[in-house]
Amino acid sequence: MRESRTVYSTEQGRHCPECNRPAALCLCKQQQKQQVKGDGTVRIGRETKGRNGKGVTVISGLPLAEEPLKQLASKLKQLCGTGGTVKDGVVEIQGDHRDKLLAYLMKEGFKGKLSGG
Repeated sequence: MRESRTVYSTEQGRHCPECNRPAALCLCKQQQKQQVKGDGTVRIGRETKGRNGKGVTVISGLPLAEEPLKQLASKLKQLCGTGGTVKDGVVEIQGDHRDKLLAYLMKEGFKGKLSGG
């Protein structure tokens, strides 16, 4: 017979199926949030696709988790004096600011390069 696992408890609510802890105290989700995507090389490019010809500077490959990435994006937007967003681990800054952003990121200790044409 299989080992029984708690899925729901009236005292603690739902339980994680992997670590069998209450969902609020789940260690699996915390570890997944801390995992970082990318190879450590920051790529800075320019895109106009789907934006009616208006260009944005795209920064990908930043080895940061979600919250630190949002904080860095905020600093980059202030540096350029424009708006921007973070989508799926990629920072988008309005306008063409590749050189300025590359210099700033290199000063902050990231290894980076310009990508695209």
